Amino acid sequence: MENYKNIKELIEYSKSGILSKVIFKDEKNDITLFCLGEGTEITEHTSTRQGFVFVLEGDGIFNLGGEEIKMKSGVMIFLKKNVVHSIKVSKNTSFILVLFN
Repeated sequence: MENYKNIKELIEYSKSGILSKVIFKDEKNDITLFCLGEGTEITEHTSTRQGFVFVLEGDGIFNLGGEEIKMKSGVMIFLKKNVVHSIKVSKNTSFILVLFN
């Protein structure tokens, strides 16, 4: 396993839809890069783990338990387990998702 990754070099978008790349994974932690093409939506869902999203670039809305959070570069969104959330982006948007126990 590499000791470092340049996240900006890993960002790529499809015309529409989602590309995801696992950055790191072990028995307790998952770190994944998500790249959502313009107009992409991720419907409501939950996670059995807590974590956070760190937005790298883009523009969208992250709905967290009914609260709409503007997705823009530098925003960090904290996720508690079992909270309903969804995403809708208006232009290409990338973020890191970190899940842990």
